[in-house]
Amino acid sequence: MESLQLPLGNDEPQAPLAERLRPKTLAEVIGQQHLLGEGKPLRVAFESGRLHSMILWGPPGVGKTTLARLMTDGFDAQFIQISAVLGGVKDIREAVERAQVAQGTGKRTVVFVDEVHRFNKAQQDAFLPHVESGLFTFIGATTENPSFEVNSALLSRATVHVLKSLTDDDMTQLLQRARELLAAPPLSDAARDRLIGYADGDARRLLNAYENLVRMADKTADTIDEAQLERSLGEQLRRYDKGGEQFYDTISALHKAVRGSDPDAALYWFVRMLDGGVDPRYASRRLVRMASEDIGLADPRALRMALDAAETYERLGSPEGELALAQAVVFLAMAPKSNAVYTAYNTVRAFIAKDGTRAVPLHLRNAPTKLMKDLDYGRDYRYAHNEPGGFAAGENYWPDKLAPQRFYQPVDRGLELKIRERLQELRRLNDEARERATEGDKRKNR
Repeated sequence: MESLQLPLGNDEPQAPLAERLRPKTLAEVIGQQHLLGEGKPLRVAFESGRLHSMILWGPPGVGKTTLARLMTDGFDAQFIQISAVLGGVKDIREAVERAQVAQGTGKRTVVFVDEVHRFNKAQQDAFLPHVESGLFTFIGATTENPSFEVNSALLSRATVHVLKSLTDDDMTQLLQRARELLAAPPLSDAARDRLIGYADGDARRLLNAYENLVRMADKTADTIDEAQLERSLGEQLRRYDKGGEQFYDTISALHKAVRGSDPDAALYWFVRMLDGGVDPRYASRRLVRMASEDIGLADPRALRMALDAAETYERLGSPEGELALAQAVVFLAMAPKSNAVYTAYNTVRAFIAKDGTRAVPLHLRNAPTKLMKDLDYGRDYRYAHNEPGGFAAGENYWPDKLAPQRFYQPVDRGLELKIRERLQELRRLNDEARERATEGDKRKNR
């Protein structure tokens, strides 16, 4: 792409900074190079002159509306924007009429539907015949998973493009543009990092906060520091400091409260995270981790509960979906705890890193060809289902010359109590079978 240049977007001083910095060309877009880079989907569509119906899926403030406008401008098309939050069938009908008028003059039309997941099935279906007939190109924008929120008929007629949150480097570049436009003093490194952390990949949030900061900053100061940033954002910044100590401390407190089986404290820290601006999806990923690390096989339902809560949030979004996450928090806090699998896994990793690679014993190898069978692959392997109780007592599943290890030690809580009893019985049968085999070998050698 060509080099970045200023001025950009709407240059009217009274317009919000985010609008004034809105890119005028694809080359001016920051981020989304997986879609806009050389040979990438939207770049190819733009350069080839083949505009297609699409759904732009991504978090807030990453350029969904901007890309829709730029694609429209690039094809000299009429741009009609509908908000699914405020609009309805009347707005769709008006868009169709305007598109028909434009078609009569040979002009193409793009209908952009913001928050398309807010439209119900009937409203989404209203676009189908016009998309199929080519009356207009449909571009939908959504922060929710279109697999769940957009009906399959419309989804099949549009290509889904996933937009990503802006990286810290992207945000730094955006701040530089904003500083040049406002002729503002530079930010201190600490202030810049905290402001970028606060924005959390959302360009609009970053620019709105920065514009307010510059407006309130000391005009005689050489730099804008953290103190001025805190005065500008106030409680918002203090409550949510992504990437800073408070952010990680809050997560740590939630994890420890769940591990400590205190549902009230766990809920408190969970809501503190949400109130501070943490992405609920991030919280849901942490819950899945807790289910595996701290509960494990003591209650296998915990992992399913955490995954179901994450899926429910994807379907409902905020704030409705947050209740499902809260339900998972309480369940995980009250579930019996075990880190036996977590400990065993880490122990095995350390053991293998230290021990090195050992060959698979012949009797455990697969033998799909005659040559492999002739080389004794799979020979003398005991098929467990043909053994008494479905267990081949005394069979060796370890590499040659490596004594059987005992990494997994289930706790005496929850389901692992029964697993422990079962494992002890299997180990007893193995020990007895191996003792008999050893005695047999001794008698043969006498």
